Amino acid sequence: QVQLVESGGGLVQAGDSLRLSCTASGRTFSSFSSYGMGWFRQAPEKERQFVAAISWSGESTYYADSGKGRFTISRDNAKNTVYLQMNSLKPEDTAVYYCAGSPGYSGIYDYNYPYWGQGTQVTVSS
Repeated sequence: QVQLVESGGGLVQAGDSLRLSCTASGRTFSSFSSYGMGWFRQAPEKERQFVAAISWSGESTYYADSGKGRFTISRDNAKNTVYLQMNSLKPEDTAVYYCAGSPGYSGIYDYNYPYWGQGTQVTVSS
């Protein structure tokens, strides 16, 4: 069974911070350290959009313009977990946040990620 489980979402006020976590389990992720990981989000009635990605080693990271300077993606391969630290949250960050995993890919295109979590809701009030 392949699983990506997100946690850490919630209701916060504008300017607050949240840290999302995504833990991988299952045979497919037995070599988690070889997987590129990404975070995406989808607001109601909007297309899913890229947020951030990190290479298997953690040496390379990528961010959407909307999160640059506010969001930080990181990973702990010993814990099979990837994180998204979100600071200075804005109401427009409100969305369901999904983590995704791909063997050998860590870019911005969601169609290159075969594995997805169920999502965690982030709501930012003004």
